[in-house]
Amino acid sequence: MEEEINSLKGKLVIFHAGSLSYPVKAVCDSFKLRNPGVEIYTEAAGSKDCARKISDLKKNCDIMLSSDYKVIDNLLIPEWADWNIKFAANEMAIVYTEKSRYAGEMNSKNWVNILLMDDVKTGRSDPDSDPCGVRAVMTFQLAEKYYKQQGLAKKLLAKDINYIRPKETDLIALLESSAVDYIFLYRSVAEQHKLKYLLLPDEINLKNEKFSDLYSTVSVETNGKKPGEKITEKGAPMVYGLTIPKNAQNPDLAIAFLSYFLDPQGGMAIMQACGQPSVIPAVTATNEKIPQALKKFAQPEVNK
Repeated sequence: MEEEINSLKGKLVIFHAGSLSYPVKAVCDSFKLRNPGVEIYTEAAGSKDCARKISDLKKNCDIMLSSDYKVIDNLLIPEWADWNIKFAANEMAIVYTEKSRYAGEMNSKNWVNILLMDDVKTGRSDPDSDPCGVRAVMTFQLAEKYYKQQGLAKKLLAKDINYIRPKETDLIALLESSAVDYIFLYRSVAEQHKLKYLLLPDEINLKNEKFSDLYSTVSVETNGKKPGEKITEKGAPMVYGLTIPKNAQNPDLAIAFLSYFLDPQGGMAIMQACGQPSVIPAVTATNEKIPQALKKFAQPEVNK
């Protein structure tokens, strides 16, 4: 196996969600140690922007890693990709630094009141570019239900609109420069950047499958595949997905890389260490289209 792996050569292009920047680099470095003949080029962006680079800009891409598996379902399948494998989980958190206003007072009971203060600035990402932005809006909507504060989501959405950025990792620069006090971000990214964060109740954080029905009661309208088209995204537990686009220039090498990326002792061990628990093997509606070498990392839907 080792000799076979080390014989791999070629160029691999990976588009990935900004929240995956740290673990993807770590996995790529590990893979290249085993395969020095492979060149890997990575490009981070909001997951929806990654998908549109493939579908609209026709950019070459061998692997697409999305922070929301539904981006692949909604924007790439069936025209630009055939299948989708769910591979990791995450949760929303409120991220801050020691310099953030009221940092010493912030807790799970008063965070809403602090964020609504006039002298507090909060950043989030753009729902039309990035799933983290969609999830931030859903977090507001779920908080309104959880705390029984009618109109809360509207208040939070109307505040600090100047601090909306294309992808979630763009917000870190705003936070570290004290341009904003708090940002809505994935827990894994906060841990990777050694930032302080406040955990939210499972009824709000989009983490726990136990609350799938509750999450599904909120939704966000975002841009669809075509200009002017809108799609409604319903709340759901946070699950990442990946695929090999149809325009991949090196699909065999992409399969070899994903075989390592999805391996519990390989890439997924690195993902776990970076704060993103594995969901492999997860059920997928596209199981029959998955390459044979990757089928063991997914499960087919069971007909009821």
